[in-house]
Amino acid sequence: MISIPDDLLKRLDAQAQANRETRSGYLRRLAERELNADERRRREEIEELLDKATVRGGMGGDAAQLIREDRESH
Repeated sequence: MISIPDDLLKRLDAQAQANRETRSGYLRRLAERELNADERRRREEIEELLDKATVRGGMGGDAAQLIREDRESH
């Protein structure tokens, strides 16, 4: 069981009715959308961190290419 203030519950019911949904259906859809958005944000953050940890970020990437470049610079 969850607690929702009366004023918020009225707004939820009004929006659900406007969407021709049940309260439960509307809340389920909102929860799924938010959880999916959270997952996308986390995935994007991880991809960004991995991107920074590659050659572009100077922390890894193609080791053989980096060694060649280092040898050629001497």
